[in-house]
Amino acid sequence: MPRVIYNTATTLDGYIADDVDSLSWLFVVPGADAAESDFGGFMDTIGALVMGSTTYEWLLRHEDMVAHPEKWPYGDRLAVVLSSRDLPAIPTARLRFHSGAITEIWDALRAAAGERDVWVVGGGDVVGQFADAGLLDEVRVSVAPVTLGSGRPLLPRRLESDRLRLESVRQAGQFAELVYSVRKGG
Repeated sequence: MPRVIYNTATTLDGYIADDVDSLSWLFVVPGADAAESDFGGFMDTIGALVMGSTTYEWLLRHEDMVAHPEKWPYGDRLAVVLSSRDLPAIPTARLRFHSGAITEIWDALRAAAGERDVWVVGGGDVVGQFADAGLLDEVRVSVAPVTLGSGRPLLPRRLESDRLRLESVRQAGQFAELVYSVRKGG
């Protein structure tokens, strides 16, 4: 059974994007390229992914994906976008839009992942839905030396220490990567 992994970067004060959904703070951190060097290895373990509409719309704008579908970074993996709105599809991307509960789409994600894992790309509320449903297995966070003061929270749910177990810590450039396993239940 595939694991569900939330892998993201966050600021020191716990935000994954600023108040206008910008990631500009992330791209200016010295050594960010070194921190991403292991990303290809991570992607090799991923069979399907899921993201919210804000994350998807950021990809559309940031990379002009509709006009340049060749920039789609996830290959032929199934990507489920959670949204209650109609959004443009990226030509050639294997996309599925879903407006219901994540439990309704779980079987399709699990089947698409096969022997590999499911990556919750973002945002925080999407990962919170997986945590609420008891489907979240791992939180992998790269903490950047940046504070924003406000923005989109890393995980807008309460998960206490009885559910999180620190598995590893490592330095990647200016980032500290923390990996936590998540105990099921609440």
